[in-house]
Amino acid sequence: MADKMNTVILAAGKGTRLKINTPKPLCPALGKKLVDFVVEGVSNFSNKKNVKIILGFVVGHEREKVERHITANFAHLNPTYANQEQQLGTGHALKTYFDKYPSAWESEFTLVVCADTPLIVEDVYCKLYDEIITSGADAICATFTTADPTGYGRIEYEKSAFRIVEEKDTNEEQKKINEVNSALYLFKTSHIKNHINNLDDNNNSGEFYLTDLFKPDMNVRTMQFDDEKQFLGVNNLIQLEEVESILRIRKLNQLMLGGVRVLNSSSVYVEQEVQVEAECVLYPHVSLHGTTRIKAGSIIENGAVIKNSLIDEGVTIKAYSYLEGADISKNCAIGPMARLREGTKIADDCKIGNFVETKKVNLSKGVKVSHLSYLGDAEVGSNTNIGCGFITCNYDGANKHLTQIGKDSFIGSDCQVIAPIKIGDEAYIGSGSTINQDVPDGSFAIARQRQVTKPDMAKRFIKKK
Repeated sequence: MADKMNTVILAAGKGTRLKINTPKPLCPALGKKLVDFVVEGVSNFSNKKNVKIILGFVVGHEREKVERHITANFAHLNPTYANQEQQLGTGHALKTYFDKYPSAWESEFTLVVCADTPLIVEDVYCKLYDEIITSGADAICATFTTADPTGYGRIEYEKSAFRIVEEKDTNEEQKKINEVNSALYLFKTSHIKNHINNLDDNNNSGEFYLTDLFKPDMNVRTMQFDDEKQFLGVNNLIQLEEVESILRIRKLNQLMLGGVRVLNSSSVYVEQEVQVEAECVLYPHVSLHGTTRIKAGSIIENGAVIKNSLIDEGVTIKAYSYLEGADISKNCAIGPMARLREGTKIADDCKIGNFVETKKVNLSKGVKVSHLSYLGDAEVGSNTNIGCGFITCNYDGANKHLTQIGKDSFIGSDCQVIAPIKIGDEAYIGSGSTINQDVPDGSFAIARQRQVTKPDMAKRFIKKK
């Protein structure tokens, strides 16, 4: 039977030093929220070690927003929430959780982690878990050494025992200690039950410290980790940028180890949920967002921005194109400098050229829209060619209307079609036409005035300096 473990994520902080209105747990990082990485880390640990986690949050500042986000994204983990109305310290936060959920005392272990530490991976939790099992300790504190311990609680050893001295309570000698508290703890729940009610606020902060559950006369241990960066918390926007940079590098390394060629990786931005298959090439300054998925052998050239889009095999997205909510099938060429908006669906072997914009369109196989055109609310049949400067006039000021163009048709340059309208298969529209009536299959349509030429009249209109 799997061990049961409370996982209490401390998410009540306001994040005043961030100087933004977003609650700290919901600060964005690589397309997700800080708290998302924490939940995913403990969930991966749960799966890896076959430990049943009881997911709980201590919330406070803007709790409704925090709870709404967590419930929307992690409902399958059955999260629970305890509200810390007054910010009286980490010890008080944990007591608030157990006061609201007495059934939590039944779990053998309790993991406590901060919502603003997104770099901790499941291997860290696994090591803590293995240590508490094999050592028989009542609690484990994850620690690390750092050249600049400012702001951290210091680990002060007394022979084989230790205590954690918070920054505000350190003397000059203690300030020199460079082994520090990471604020990640794993407890036997019985240890918390035996001592949580004995915490006091007799310290320079006037708070109830969770670190007071680690004292020299207790059966507690430290576990030191080599990589201090993984415990980095986010207290200001500088630290947020540092955290996101590390997450970005991790993501790119994962892609490159999986067979993706990334040119000048320091300039490439790929969010956490993006998937890129082997043999793809990402050129410098590419930016991939959201749920974008790029299949094998596709090439994304310089400066392309792709959001929540599906790129099939063998596609080339040329330089500085912008795709959002687009679905591109195999062997298409897009751009350069094309804009494909929400609802664009493009079948195999299509060509979308420079300065083409699409929105809510469905292009069948082999369609070509080579340059300087706008297609909105349109369906285009296979192998149809759209000439330069084509516009679907889809908006009448109140409503959008559909344009339908059949297969194997040719639309000349500088044409407009006024929707709703239907142009049939194998139709031909002469250049410079404004079409406002349906065109049957096989028909030729032209709608422009007859040219009038007046000899020797140009001098009346040409102005000279």
